[in-house]
Amino acid sequence: MDSFLSLFDPSCDDNSDDDTDLVENSLPPEPQHGNIEYKLKIINPSKQRFEHLVTQMKWRLREGQGEAIYEIGVEDNGVLTGLSDRDMLDSLSTLKEMAYKLGATTTILRERTLDNGRIATEVLVRKVPDDQNNIEIRVAVLGNADAGKSTLLGVLTQGNLDNGRGRARLNMFRHLHEIQSGRTSSISHEILGFNSQGEPVNYSYSELMTAEEICDISTKLVTFLDLAGHRKYIHTTIQGLSGYSPHHAMLVISSAAGAVGMTHEHLTIAVALDVPFFIVITKIDLVEPTKTLQTLESILKQAGSRRVPLVIQNLDDVITAGANQLTQNIVPIFCVSSVTGEGLDLLLKFLHVLPPGVSNNERERLEQQTPEFQIDENFRVSDVGQVLGGLLVKGTLNEGTPMQLGPLKNGNFVPVNIKSIHRNRFPCRSVRAGQSAAVSLDVEVPDLRNGMVLLSRGEPAMGCKYFQASVSLLYHRTAIFQGFQATVHIGNIRQTAVIFAIFPSKCIRVNEKASVIFAFMNHPEYVKVGQRLLFRSGSSKGKGEVTQVFPLH
Repeated sequence: MDSFLSLFDPSCDDNSDDDTDLVENSLPPEPQHGNIEYKLKIINPSKQRFEHLVTQMKWRLREGQGEAIYEIGVEDNGVLTGLSDRDMLDSLSTLKEMAYKLGATTTILRERTLDNGRIATEVLVRKVPDDQNNIEIRVAVLGNADAGKSTLLGVLTQGNLDNGRGRARLNMFRHLHEIQSGRTSSISHEILGFNSQGEPVNYSYSELMTAEEICDISTKLVTFLDLAGHRKYIHTTIQGLSGYSPHHAMLVISSAAGAVGMTHEHLTIAVALDVPFFIVITKIDLVEPTKTLQTLESILKQAGSRRVPLVIQNLDDVITAGANQLTQNIVPIFCVSSVTGEGLDLLLKFLHVLPPGVSNNERERLEQQTPEFQIDENFRVSDVGQVLGGLLVKGTLNEGTPMQLGPLKNGNFVPVNIKSIHRNRFPCRSVRAGQSAAVSLDVEVPDLRNGMVLLSRGEPAMGCKYFQASVSLLYHRTAIFQGFQATVHIGNIRQTAVIFAIFPSKCIRVNEKASVIFAFMNHPEYVKVGQRLLFRSGSSKGKGEVTQVFPLH
């Protein structure tokens, strides 16, 4: 494995000495925006200077949705000057006082001893927003069947290693046939928390730990969406990626089987939907990951993502990968074993520093809009009735909120009221934009189906059968013409549609763009201009954006 890792190590390039020195002795200049702040030193500031620093920290926390990274011992231009031990202790003490003033906590991520003998320190400052219980990110888990996805999630969320025979994955399955076959066929939600010291909070944190207690203790909460890996459940997998709008995707690959089966398909879909992703190679206790690593570079290039793999070997790699996950073309790769536990500590550290995908300003903008709840699943619960599971894409939803549900078969919406709300398996009074939840209604709605939406009662709403989109064809053996049928995914919508018209030419070929009018085959859907879409039929696939909607009335 070491020989292959050299492919991704710039120091192995004879012509890269200058670049390597630059990376080791400096960082990029301090960004004007975002949640990263450079400080050479902060020792005994005046009262006025201290208040200014606190205000600055508050702004950086808002930019990072409750998380900020402070680089101490670094000049504004990025040069790593470093501090003496005494000056670093005093600077960290001041930083802790600043955080305390805001109700935030500080955690040292890493310390670097420089060539001059001085120290540079990277610190995570975290403050849960006042209107939230914790900072939450959603991670979709992808990978071929038998790659070890459910086992890995079982180990991460339950806190106990696998016995090598699949014991850890049993808690992930929702249906009897999943337990019997060992394959996930539905979307399951699992949680992993981190406390203010960065320690994992899972079901083994203490005796009789519950999901509610994990949420209460954690300052950061990772919600995993365990998606199906078998080809026959590909629609369910795409629904999870499209409908639940995960902030990140975790592609799991078995070292024993290699990057086979649905691996390339899942990677292509994540790229098409513009979901940042990282890779976890499992089962390294059985087979060395050398061969699997050797295929990943070509797979990443074939997916059209133009990404650079970074094999995570130490804590420095983890911090670098976490900082660049949303802004750079780096794809972190972790090599782990769910049986021996090798590599799991680095993966947990990465999940701890993984940034939320939406800025605080964007979250606040979405929360101020009228509520829209996308329904991804519906089921019945005794003594409760109909329950709708899904994602609140904008606004705020409270118990008793008057809403309208649709579209029905005629395209209309019906008035309903929110009776109760559950999140992470326990009741709550409200849910905010970007959060998934399950809600019950005060009335029974016939013909309820996935793909419907709950909208604010006064908002104009009507379903459509026809819509226009600007699309590009990612893969097809020949060309697509008028009359071509495909499964269209738009948010939580999944329905077969036929291409009614193509402009300006009469067909689309691979890597070509065109304006296309789609017609839903079965029933109307609620579609909005600007929504991203993915369409597929067999191995053919394309992506695009909705440009015009034609309501039924």
